[in-house]
Amino acid sequence: MTLPAHQPHLQLIADCPRIHFTLQGKGGVGKSLVSSLVAQYLRHTDTAVRCVDTDPVNDTLTQIRGLKAEHLNLMRQGRVDERIFDDLMDKILLDPVSFVVDTGATSFVALTRYLHENNAFQVLRDAGREVIVHTVIAGGQACRDTLIGFRLLAKGSAPGSVVVWLNEFFGPIEGESEATGAVVRKAFVDMKVYEENRDAVLGTVTLAHRNPDTFGRDIQQMASQNLTFAEVRDSNRLSIMAKSRLAVVERDIYAQLQGVLG
Repeated sequence: MTLPAHQPHLQLIADCPRIHFTLQGKGGVGKSLVSSLVAQYLRHTDTAVRCVDTDPVNDTLTQIRGLKAEHLNLMRQGRVDERIFDDLMDKILLDPVSFVVDTGATSFVALTRYLHENNAFQVLRDAGREVIVHTVIAGGQACRDTLIGFRLLAKGSAPGSVVVWLNEFFGPIEGESEATGAVVRKAFVDMKVYEENRDAVLGTVTLAHRNPDTFGRDIQQMASQNLTFAEVRDSNRLSIMAKSRLAVVERDIYAQLQGVLG
């Protein structure tokens, strides 16, 4: 399900370069996948975009050669140095194109602290940049932790600035009933956490659960070979049917992103 965008907000700054941050404190839930999909969609729409990988442990986005992502080394003397984020801000403020910034779980606390203490999002907006935060809510065992992560991000975000990615790969999105504490399956938009933070949400994108023996293997093969959708079409390492299924996924994701981002 895709929520309608906050149209007045989008119309006000639709021509401004957008800065896309992928943020979630829970690791292994698909943050880098989301960053790669956003970057590919922007290129699909002929948007000039630079990709930056700030994950100090798993530089997954950098490994997707077709995206030509830059790796920003956040580690100094064995720890994340928040001052290195100044370099990232300089890159963004000095280059009038859109950016996709992939972050890691290990740098989540340091990055969110930096963004808050330095009022970084407002600095970007004052410079004419629209800031969009992408966050992942994963099904299965990670659902509760990622919902908490969403709540933390949404409370400090501007109206209509958060895109929620619902990743069903690990299982259904489920919440707990306040009355009984039992786990119940419900749509994200029916959850209390959404109702409390709906003003911050620009829209949702669903990474739908698909047949793991066909679509699932195709997506894993694409990821293991660090390919973009465009490279899949030219690859001789995937079957015709695998390419066809991945084209279905590509169209689905792009259609959802068009509905949210325009």
